[in-house]
Amino acid sequence: MITDLLENLRVALDGLVVNKMRSGLTMLGVVIGVAAVIALMSIGEGAQASITEQINDIGSNLIFVMPGRNGGSSLTMDDAEAIADSGKVPDVTTVAPQFGQNAQVIFGNENINVSVTGVTPEYQHALNGVEVANGRFVEERDVSGRGNVAVLGYQSALDLFGGFDPLGQKIKVTLPGGGRVSLTVVGVLAEQNSSGMNDPNDVVLVPITTAQTKIFNGRNSLGKPIVSNVTVVAAAEDRADAAVDEIAALLRDRHGLDADEDDDFMVMNQADLLDMTAEITDILTIFLGSIAGISLLVGGIGIMNIMLVSVTERTREIGIRKAVGARKADILIQFLLEAMVLSLLGGVIGILLGVGLGKLVDMTGVMGSMVTLDSVLMAVGFSLAIGLFFGIYPANQAAGMNPIEALRYE
Repeated sequence: MITDLLENLRVALDGLVVNKMRSGLTMLGVVIGVAAVIALMSIGEGAQASITEQINDIGSNLIFVMPGRNGGSSLTMDDAEAIADSGKVPDVTTVAPQFGQNAQVIFGNENINVSVTGVTPEYQHALNGVEVANGRFVEERDVSGRGNVAVLGYQSALDLFGGFDPLGQKIKVTLPGGGRVSLTVVGVLAEQNSSGMNDPNDVVLVPITTAQTKIFNGRNSLGKPIVSNVTVVAAAEDRADAAVDEIAALLRDRHGLDADEDDDFMVMNQADLLDMTAEITDILTIFLGSIAGISLLVGGIGIMNIMLVSVTERTREIGIRKAVGARKADILIQFLLEAMVLSLLGGVIGILLGVGLGKLVDMTGVMGSMVTLDSVLMAVGFSLAIGLFFGIYPANQAAGMNPIEALRYE
């Protein structure tokens, strides 16, 4: 039985070698499909790993308070100050409210679009990795006096000033409604890990009161200053869950929510954020893999088309083989093996190409990629399955031929 299988495999390979160009073009669809599956899934996995690394880097006892999913901002500065009250939320040590949007920042002939974020001095203590390389950070006097000062992220400083010292220089921020506000650069942050999609180096930090009153419209319908989010540091990692419950209860009470009403805010600890990130990136990875899978489907249709042509061309050969004793199963296996060999060879080449593309993306530094064994095995499995599935019909056509009719075929 093994001898028969090896003989069928040899015949299948001989059939493919005879038409090298046609075999190569047929495999191309599978090559592209497998390469796309591996490359796109590796990018999705790399993005998840990068974001997870960034979340872990900023601290294990962080809590993130954000407005609800219905849009707008339901959080105010008064909410942030209430969370900072140790009498109301005893399991919290640091509260850092933020408010900002993307805006055009100008210096001389340079013009960049970055996140202009209003912060307080607590921001530097709340987030790990926020270190000042030159100058100083936003201070309490800047916040209370609505100072026109700015602290530049590493990349923002590089883009605006190149190799020049930005300290003491004036930059201009374009206002949403037109006009510009001038800010004096008082500090530059050290470079941070930027492997995720949101680069923490592409920022301009200003006093939160300046962002709320001079740059953006940072007030709600009641005229109260609002915040985009609040970063909270729990007293200890094992007290983060208790702090989440305390913050949620406090905000529900402050916002006058009844027991049957949903929260108009979100409170998440690091574990919640990691779970949400994993869910989003998993969906993204599956979506990207599905798009790439369409290429595999097209490749499979190409294999079936070529195999049908091959069956027609080799009708007399099939008749001769049957006349000298070849069974229906022998013919069926021969043509199935040809289809699967085409698919498998295309899969192997596609794996090499996909891994190479993933490494190339990783080397660019634009985004991370991570080739996993799961993606490779899935791509190989799909390629074999496609060869089997799309090879069954042509193989059946060949195996079902009448030997007399096949011998008479011209």
